[in-house]
Amino acid sequence: MNSISSFNRLIENTIVDHWDLDALTDYKGVTYQYKDVARKIEKLHILFEESGIENGDKIALCGRNCTHWAVAYLATLTYGAIAVPILHEFTPDQVHSIVNHSEAKLLFVGDVVGPTIKPEEMPAVEAIINIQDFSVLSATNEKITFAREHLNELFGKRYPKNFRREHVQYYIEQNPDELALINYTSGTTGFSKGVMLPYRALWSNMDFAKGVLGEVVHAGDHVVSILPMAHMYGMAFEFLYEFITGCHIFYLSRVPSPAIIAQAFREVKPIVIIAVPLVIEKIIRKRVFPKLTPNIKFMMKLPIVGGKIRKKLRDALYESFGGNLYEIIIGGAAFSYEVESFLRDIDFPVTVGYGATECAPIITYEDYKTARTGSCGRQVIHMEVKIDSPDPHHEAGEILARGYNVMLGYFKNDAATREALDGEGWYHTGDLGTIDKDGFVYIKGRSKNMLLTPNGQNVYPEEIEDKLNSMPYVVESVMVQRNDKFVGLIYPDYAEAEKAGLSREQLAELMEQNRVEVNKVIASYAKLQSVEIMETEFEKTPKKSIKRFMYK
Repeated sequence: MNSISSFNRLIENTIVDHWDLDALTDYKGVTYQYKDVARKIEKLHILFEESGIENGDKIALCGRNCTHWAVAYLATLTYGAIAVPILHEFTPDQVHSIVNHSEAKLLFVGDVVGPTIKPEEMPAVEAIINIQDFSVLSATNEKITFAREHLNELFGKRYPKNFRREHVQYYIEQNPDELALINYTSGTTGFSKGVMLPYRALWSNMDFAKGVLGEVVHAGDHVVSILPMAHMYGMAFEFLYEFITGCHIFYLSRVPSPAIIAQAFREVKPIVIIAVPLVIEKIIRKRVFPKLTPNIKFMMKLPIVGGKIRKKLRDALYESFGGNLYEIIIGGAAFSYEVESFLRDIDFPVTVGYGATECAPIITYEDYKTARTGSCGRQVIHMEVKIDSPDPHHEAGEILARGYNVMLGYFKNDAATREALDGEGWYHTGDLGTIDKDGFVYIKGRSKNMLLTPNGQNVYPEEIEDKLNSMPYVVESVMVQRNDKFVGLIYPDYAEAEKAGLSREQLAELMEQNRVEVNKVIASYAKLQSVEIMETEFEKTPKKSIKRFMYK
């Protein structure tokens, strides 16, 4: 691992090199330049030091995306402490459990989380700090309270002639395998595990991003942060890479509704967009597909006219994303084949990647210019990928990954670690897929989700659900097995049905017709015997994957 350089050095260098550039903005709020971020990091370092926090101690962060969340996270790593990002969507009991399990000494909380948690449920935590202004909400360590009350004074004594570039000197990790953070999975199985990620995994993901986006993403470019930074996908590719590159990151700092996201795209004009499928699929299904009348669809097939229509559609969609976009990178869940095919047909710059928290997160990727519909790309730099199958080109098997990105294991969970990491260093993803002769990986679904017919046939529910989701008035679906029969659970688009004047009985008839149509294009052994209409949306993880375990 001699080729791996220091990750914290990258943070140090970007602050020094981009000192006077805008770095972090709370959308419609405050903006901090790189030099402002450096000063805030330094003040937190003084707070940690005066409070007795040592290298290797754990510091947890739980709050919505905002500039101060980013500052607290950077301060933690560059101090030599271990970060424990916690998704703010977790329940108070889950937050208590994760904080206790991680052995965190400090806890930063946002405005939503702060009022809901109970300090007495986390006895090892020495202080709870408000992310908004870094005030101390509660503390058992008097040194922390004193240091916070005198922080400006302590900062002034240390830097009497102003804080300058040459003062930016951070903790440099001792070796690539040193633990940098513990990230607790949001998981669709209902059980959260603490993924131990070393500095080499963070560095490797940054090296990958620089290799594929370095020629198009530059210092001063803009990006909108939509995904939670406490999730590795958002942290790596909406925050860390852009910050290390010198970009200007905008945090929505509130619930990212479609209207707010659309407005932010138009105003910020991001150079790349990192998104989960749900965000893009909603935009296409709600705003684009309704405009594709049968007449337009017919004309799109014509040689010359079709090209002009596709260009017009592409240009309008491109402008809705800010008009400065290189590409949209989709990840975190399966992307609708119908939506992806349409976007590729109009030559829209979208691609699909694949990863896991355990790989910090990237495993496969391909630039949109060479991507293939239905594939999540090819293995990335510093990683190997193979399919555990006797015929990996045609017969699905578990996707295995090995390389710099792979975790050290699960914190205080040796049994789960042994199950996920084998003796040769391969991480067993739990996902099933195939790989073609050119190395493109195609995901079939989760091994835990795979259904088995009485005749021994493997059925991948995600493939059936993708077809159901493309049918009229269907928002989302889950395929389950009951007494050897397959049932489609469907959450319809009630709003659109109401606009169309459909009664509940008529909507039910349409869902049954959808079942019949889907059964015409799938294997006989996978046919749906019935459908059930859901009254509310399916429960989801913070990265918008359906919590399937709740519907089995």
